[in-house]
Amino acid sequence: MKRAIVYAVLVLLLLSSFKNVNQSAANSIQSKRVSNNTLISKNGYSEVNGIKMYYEIYGQGKPLVLIHGGGSTIETTFGRVIPMLAKRYKVIAMDLQAHGRTSDRAAPESFEQDADDVATLLKNLNISKADFFGFSNGGTTAVQIAIRHPEIVDKIILGSALCKRNGVPEQFWGFMKQATLANMPEQLKEAYLKVSPNPKGLQVMHDKDAERMVNFKDIIKPEHAIEMHRQIANSSLAIIPGVHGEYIGEITTLNSNSKEADFVIPMIESFLNK
Repeated sequence: MKRAIVYAVLVLLLLSSFKNVNQSAANSIQSKRVSNNTLISKNGYSEVNGIKMYYEIYGQGKPLVLIHGGGSTIETTFGRVIPMLAKRYKVIAMDLQAHGRTSDRAAPESFEQDADDVATLLKNLNISKADFFGFSNGGTTAVQIAIRHPEIVDKIILGSALCKRNGVPEQFWGFMKQATLANMPEQLKEAYLKVSPNPKGLQVMHDKDAERMVNFKDIIKPEHAIEMHRQIANSSLAIIPGVHGEYIGEITTLNSNSKEADFVIPMIESFLNK
């Protein structure tokens, strides 16, 4: 039950255009093939605001930046849908601060810092403008990118993103204050240990993620998604039945029989191509 509270609070996909928001070089690149053997990916590290940020690039076309959720990596959030998206877009994905293969800094995590890190990575990669798809915490980071770096944003997809704190059951916050590594989904722990050069960093990532959520002011549920949709010009809203992240095959909620990604990805592409 605890896991359901923490990881399945949100069951929605918010598609938003931030065109009207008013607020104001890569190292050691190598090539590899993705699982379907039809797409080429480049991966490497870039010096970003004092950390070494790991990134991957797939496909060709208009840039689409993928931002993973809390406690996650590129693969755990987007592994299933990258091959679909890379057929039509130049997909850029990264591990955020202290996650996966990216190093940490002597500072807490924040959505604002993640936004600045993503913007710096894109500058290093000579990408001046892109669409963004942020899932869960990555969606909150995408909102901060739109606020802090609107010049690099075309369209944004917010998948299960955070909005208002009072939109979640109160017990969520009590659980987060007492969160331990033992309660973290095994799939996320295994994925981190599989790719990280620093196994001890798993505890650090967990603690920083938990601290950020405890201190976060807002979170979302369908009613708040509708409110957010109404306040964003040129936005579209889709609420997808299922558990948190199932619609993109996120690893902790992947149902082998789920076909949601097969219709959600075309929906996303339709929005991006408008």
